Amino acid sequence: MQNHVSVDEWVAMFREIGLDEQAMMKWHHVFELRHPQAHQNFLEWLGLAPERINEIRSNSK
Repeated sequence: MQNHVSVDEWVAMFREIGLDEQAMMKWHHVFELRHPQAHQNFLEWLGLAPERINEIRSNSK
């Protein structure tokens, strides 16, 4: 068993449960609104570059 889930694997799971791009953006928005530091930590855990994290968080507000 691996200790890390990649971004592609995470997106694949979201798609498998029926989330489209708009729903995933809404998920990020709610995460950012309710738990901004946890959202940051999650994006870092995924291994995203700081620039990509900033972009996602900016688009989530």
